Amino acid sequence: MDTLSEPQLKALLLQFRQGDEPAFNALYSTYAKVLYRKINSIVKDDDVAEELLQDLFLKIWDKRRLINIDQSFVAFLYTVAQNLVYDYLRKVSRDKRLQASLLINAVDYYMQTEEALIGKETAAIIQQAINKLSESRKKVFILCKIEGKTYQQAADELGISIATVNSHMVKSISFIKEYLYKNPEIGLLLIFGVILS
Repeated sequence: MDTLSEPQLKALLLQFRQGDEPAFNALYSTYAKVLYRKINSIVKDDDVAEELLQDLFLKIWDKRRLINIDQSFVAFLYTVAQNLVYDYLRKVSRDKRLQASLLINAVDYYMQTEEALIGKETAAIIQQAINKLSESRKKVFILCKIEGKTYQQAADELGISIATVNSHMVKSISFIKEYLYKNPEIGLLLIFGVILS
């Protein structure tokens, strides 16, 4: 992890609190690797660790105005990461107990519904949300979420940094989730967990 002096960190946090994207990218570049390693050491799954890391930076982006620059930012990051990991582990534990019953209910419901209609509605609503992204965010989102490329692959293909890819993904997912939750037709799709899984 690159180290930042206290004055450098405070300056970055002040810019970050105002929504400054380069400051966000600098914080990501500084802390992402060590946070990823810490998360992965607990969840033991590369994909889950990457998702939780993304959730962590999405959460701090959403709560950036509440960050206290006079308190330890590293401790704050570790606390958020720890809470996300615990939430994930609780969810996994709960899901294992309910998995059989949920699967039966979901399959029964799906079999009674027009498969083609659900597929078309899902695709149309997701596409509407994606189309509202800026061109650069749309490219990153499609590469990472739809084509399944890693952040490194997307960064290499687009000639941008991993921090920029992460920034685009955090903001794209935040926007798309907000768009989908405002759409009254999306409730059923969210139950099945097909959006941004």
